[in-house]
Amino acid sequence: MRYRAILLFGAPGAGKGTQGKILGQIPNFVHFSCGDAFRSLRVDSPLGRVFVDYAGKGNLVPDEPTIELWKQSMNGMAATGRFNPEADTLLLDGIPRNPNQARIMADMIEVKAIFNLFCPVVDKLINRLQRRALKDNRLDDANVEVIRSRLETYKRETRAVLECYPESMIHQIDSTQEPLQVLLDILKIVSRLPKPAVSDGTTVFSRTSPLSSTGS
Repeated sequence: MRYRAILLFGAPGAGKGTQGKILGQIPNFVHFSCGDAFRSLRVDSPLGRVFVDYAGKGNLVPDEPTIELWKQSMNGMAATGRFNPEADTLLLDGIPRNPNQARIMADMIEVKAIFNLFCPVVDKLINRLQRRALKDNRLDDANVEVIRSRLETYKRETRAVLECYPESMIHQIDSTQEPLQVLLDILKIVSRLPKPAVSDGTTVFSRTSPLSSTGS
């Protein structure tokens, strides 16, 4: 089945993870960060070594291991009850990261909305990433050269993902604001979406909701 999904989109440091963690607390919304999934791997595992090799240079992990990690994560979350494909909507953070991944995942996810967290001030993104590196000991935020490489990779490869979806689906959010205001802007849009339906004591999305699967 195709999973219902909302994409949290934006350059490194735009605040996708911060917003995703908060929004993931809303019932029937499940946050998945591709970067966090890679960083949680053992560095001596095959996928872990791939991540360290590419992320340490500010490059994107190739499509095949990225999609494989995502599929493994979805299966694991479903098996442990953290994700119910019938009722939940995924908040995808960091995937798809290029148009090819978007094409591959078209048969796996049904994207219903995209929140594009834009930040035109590059120095702000760099400062955020440097603070995050000190706080979380993140290899891919380790130094300014790696950060600039990641931002260039985003411009060159990732930003084009937006062209894979209709403009009506994309909601522009100014991420230079305080995180609370960013959250409020997102919630204003979420609040306008049709509310979930309740059936047999279980919350599911109604057939008329823009977050519902056309096949449900």
